[in-house]
Amino acid sequence: MQSFNYMLIRFSCLLSGLLMFNSIIFAQTIRIQNNSRTPFQEKVIEISWEMLKKNYPVIDSSNFKVINILTNKEIDYQLEYKGQSRIQNLLVQISINADSKLDLKLIKGKHKLFVTKTYCRFVPERKDDFAWENDKIAFRAYGKALENTKENAYGFDVWVKKNSSLVINHRYKTNDYHVDHGNGLDYYHVGLSLGAGNMAPYINDTISYPHNYDNYVVFDNGPLRSTFKLYFKNFMVGGKTISSTKTISLDAGDQLNKIQAIYESSSDSTMNLVAGIIKREKPGIIYMNENNGILAYWEPQHNNDGITGVATLMNSVPKKMWITQQHFLTLTQTIDHKITYYAGAAWNKAGRIKSAQQWIKYLEDFKNQLAIPLSVSFKN
Repeated sequence: MQSFNYMLIRFSCLLSGLLMFNSIIFAQTIRIQNNSRTPFQEKVIEISWEMLKKNYPVIDSSNFKVINILTNKEIDYQLEYKGQSRIQNLLVQISINADSKLDLKLIKGKHKLFVTKTYCRFVPERKDDFAWENDKIAFRAYGKALENTKENAYGFDVWVKKNSSLVINHRYKTNDYHVDHGNGLDYYHVGLSLGAGNMAPYINDTISYPHNYDNYVVFDNGPLRSTFKLYFKNFMVGGKTISSTKTISLDAGDQLNKIQAIYESSSDSTMNLVAGIIKREKPGIIYMNENNGILAYWEPQHNNDGITGVATLMNSVPKKMWITQQHFLTLTQTIDHKITYYAGAAWNKAGRIKSAQQWIKYLEDFKNQLAIPLSVSFKN
């Protein structure tokens, strides 16, 4: 009996130790710090999965929750793979005031059913479109099936929406998206232009448009970030063969896409490029800030459909910005064949951004957030 009691005591101690061990591991605090004067609203941030594993060695990627310590509420997250076989980042969406901090913790357990806020897909039923969206706005790029047709277009298209619901599949299924039936529509005209912020080589004062995208791969697809890569057929620029890809990411809550473009030739590591916005016949409001790399256009009213704001935003100071008969353009250059920039749109009838001033303020805040991003640390 004594032996049995001794074994029972040892087992109880071992069990208590294991529970305490797990509790300590999952008691680590993830601190998100905003050291800037700009608030972050509904912002998706990355937490390195490698760093998480160092601080939570026994974390089970299929069995944990993320908790806001202040409110004790569970928040949505996404495991980002970036096209790799292993997890690269934990993505969480948060709001945090200027010069403030937010503490999160991980606990064991099955997470709630997350709301999907981003989505992308190839659309073979509509001449090889590739469409993507988040809870604020939607876009599409045109595929090779549209080439050599009267409908052909080069640039990015914008689909506006009034609510957070995902609309791509419904609109393609009904094939009725040029009329607003209550949640938005597609009234943005692209044609043979760069549309809403596409990019192309600029050689001898001429935009050298590539073919429409030829192939694609999806790296991640929601619920908080969708990322995909578009491949383009080789094309000739100034007597040189150019290969090109664009990797596009759209986060929940954002109006802008992150676009990582690669342009490669056999001889040049740098290349002049333009990011452009199509100009309308009637006057709108244009904002060019070369030092900040922000080019914004608040379009003229489009009948009863409303007003679209469009923008491009460069990470670095561009070479120049100017206006042509067809475009508002930003001239920039690749570094080692690569360039990263941002482009997107907003709609006044969505209710979030209703004026040119609000659109410019959003873009300036976005640039400030890139300059002073949120920091992530781990606290005992």
